Amino acid sequence: MGGGAVIGGLDLDPNAVGGLRVVIAGLGASGFAAAEAAREGGARVIALDDSTSEATWDKAELLGSLGTEVRTGPGATAELPEDADLVIASPGWRPSAPLLTQAVERNVPIWSEVELAWRLSNGHRAIPERTPWLGVTGTNGKTTTVTMAAAMLEAAGKSVALVGNIGRPVCEAILDTDTVYDVFVVELSSFQLHWTHTLQLHGAAVLNIAPDHLEWHESYDEYAADKARIYNGVTTACVYNVDDPATERMVEEADVVEGARAIGFTLGIPARSMTGIVDELLVDRAWIKQRDASALELAGVADVHPNAPHNIANALAAAALTRSLDIPHAAVRQGLRDTRAGAHRIETVACFGDVTWVDDSKATNPAAASASLQAFEKVVWVAGGQAKGTDFDELVRTHAHRFRGAVLLGVDREHVNAALSQHAPEVPVFIVESDDDGAMTQVVAVAADMAQPGDVVLLAPGCASLDMYAGYGARGEAFAAAVRGIAPDA
Repeated sequence: MGGGAVIGGLDLDPNAVGGLRVVIAGLGASGFAAAEAAREGGARVIALDDSTSEATWDKAELLGSLGTEVRTGPGATAELPEDADLVIASPGWRPSAPLLTQAVERNVPIWSEVELAWRLSNGHRAIPERTPWLGVTGTNGKTTTVTMAAAMLEAAGKSVALVGNIGRPVCEAILDTDTVYDVFVVELSSFQLHWTHTLQLHGAAVLNIAPDHLEWHESYDEYAADKARIYNGVTTACVYNVDDPATERMVEEADVVEGARAIGFTLGIPARSMTGIVDELLVDRAWIKQRDASALELAGVADVHPNAPHNIANALAAAALTRSLDIPHAAVRQGLRDTRAGAHRIETVACFGDVTWVDDSKATNPAAASASLQAFEKVVWVAGGQAKGTDFDELVRTHAHRFRGAVLLGVDREHVNAALSQHAPEVPVFIVESDDDGAMTQVVAVAADMAQPGDVVLLAPGCASLDMYAGYGARGEAFAAAVRGIAPDA
């Protein structure tokens, strides 16, 4: 690529990693992109991965053909190379991984792939004209919110790189010489933020915070602290959830650039410097040009699909972020109209016998399941899987009045059942013991017997899926297939 890749008119910074011995820990999507970006930045790269999968071998073979040293197979990541100057950690790697603990002991810096991308794109320098980055994190709603934000920006005529935890590595985008991006919209997980140090976002949002991934983080406080890192260095807009005071405290405690503003979003009537709801309209009281104006209409609640409360909150957060870039209010409305929730996100599968069947398999923690339940009045709840160290007490206390019944499956089904037994003992519970391919068929059959006209059978497991399925998508597809199997017109 000669002089380097281009992002917003800036070449890759040769001072970021040039000449360093960079160790890539893991050859997943982000690791592969990081290896390529570090090599383009002039680093001496070695990529390590214990996997022997065909996908890993393919990546290793390609990197090797480009001159990158690669070691794969059992034991490949056991020892940190003696000459390591820097480690780029894949997001799935826990801080307790031996290679990472060795780096800490030897004072070798550890970066995320996001940090590498930021540094390579001159992110560590104060360059006012650099391409703006908008970042979103939170326990739930990240993917939906960044998708909405990207659609709003595209409706305003912007070229957008939608990257990060949503699936496309940031490093891949900065190496994309075919496109000069106007804006980067970055979904950030707590795993990525843990090793991100100098990121300075134009605007950042923490959508909500609730216990999750406690199998990765040592405590809930550390999980929340990693989420809060997104606000450090923000130059323009720190977007927080008015209805989740912990996110506002994160803004108050953040080290931001002077002049950065705190912008709230709320499902209620917004005060100044907020987005919110007035008479079924999404309105802006943060970025209106006439400070004395009451509010600027952005869109209608009906423009949000689906318009469940938590999804409306996502839309308000996306609007608060994108309006910081002065996009027209009409682009917010058009972006929302252009956005549909991804598969397995509060997705209606079927309606028959006056019962609605909804797949929200993406609700992989109790907070997400709670938000999903809030959208319905009477529910047969399908739950269970890998609880990841979380508990269901608050969820059950909050929604006990909604439960027609509950059908539980998965490795931590008894964990969910314990909360139901304690806080909603009157709710009928059926536990599916099977963990084979027929389990979901049994789940759906039992749920059909429990449901009454007007009810919703809701797959909102509150748990991860890898105990029984290849991912939350496979779990949702199994649910949908089982529902179609009993539908009258199947």
